[in-house]
Amino acid sequence: MNRGAIAEIDLSAIAHNLGTVRKIVRSRQVIAVVKADAYGHGAAAVSKKLVGEGVPYLAVAYISEARELREAGINVPIIVLFDHGDYEDIFDLDLIPVVHDIGAALSLSKAAIKKKALKKIHVKIDTGMGRLGLNGNRIADELVEISMMPGIELCGLLSHFSEADLADRSYALLQISRFNAVREAVSGKLGRKIFSHFANSAAVLSLEDAHFDAVRPGIVLYGYSPLARQTIPSSAFSAETDLIPAMTIKSKVLCIRNIPPGTPVSYGRTFVTKRKSRIGVISIGYADGYSRSFSNNAEILVRGKRAPVVGRVCMDLTMVDLTDIKSARENDEVVILGRQGDERITADELAVKAGTISYEVLTSMGGKSEKTYVENS
Repeated sequence: MNRGAIAEIDLSAIAHNLGTVRKIVRSRQVIAVVKADAYGHGAAAVSKKLVGEGVPYLAVAYISEARELREAGINVPIIVLFDHGDYEDIFDLDLIPVVHDIGAALSLSKAAIKKKALKKIHVKIDTGMGRLGLNGNRIADELVEISMMPGIELCGLLSHFSEADLADRSYALLQISRFNAVREAVSGKLGRKIFSHFANSAAVLSLEDAHFDAVRPGIVLYGYSPLARQTIPSSAFSAETDLIPAMTIKSKVLCIRNIPPGTPVSYGRTFVTKRKSRIGVISIGYADGYSRSFSNNAEILVRGKRAPVVGRVCMDLTMVDLTDIKSARENDEVVILGRQGDERITADELAVKAGTISYEVLTSMGGKSEKTYVENS
């Protein structure tokens, strides 16, 4: 038996979600974000599907992630958002680095001169995220300076939203205004337009002014909206509801124990039976990405019905109350995330229970689970 859970990834759902994005952004190019192992869905398999669907660019966080894709035979341009690591890899793997400051640009220039090569780069500007990127009053001048460095070619300009997922769009609009000001200034100084991308998933759904030349969707490709339902404008609502979650997390009932009233279950006796109970032991725990926050605070699908988690989630095991699911048997398949019968547990539901966001749920459980891939449509 495999450890813990199995993550079943529906690649046709990812293709469908890409189609939803394309309907929204029309002619803009899509830079598919597949960092963090494609949000726990498996970067190589997901990237191959996306490339097969015509995606022209992929984006990762680190060079190690890009290396995995190259070794999987993926040859489309890959943008490395954060880590430059060994500059040799940037050239050897034919990657597009995102430069965050003058010093990094200068180092790339020196490496390119040494290799007698020309390296295409994108440059990030900080419009209000306060994390990485050129900032201050000389951004346009610094971009011109970077563009004149030998061995590198300034091909792209990008930024990142701090809060494009909120109903109050004032700060997001301020960031767009700042970005536009830099774009116009540097285009005037260079006498050419620079390929620009800004929109994350939230902005894809709700901020058309941020679509520019390309968009960078992440979570929406995997079937989830970053927007709280009450914040979604009517123009984006239909698109948001046309997303299909791609990940299902499954496991097994290891055993079922019949225990009397007054019996404690799991560590710390946080749950004590109040009746004669059937307690199922499920092969998933916090070592598999199933958070301890779900202790006495979540449900698992068994025979198409919801079974409450009882007691503390353990490192390797989780207990559920099967008393009211009389047909449940040992070795039954259970669904921790996804649909079984008419019931469905979403990453959004689990995120609320854990006090986090769907991104963390997906990357935690997907990243720890053995993966299988299906095409369900």
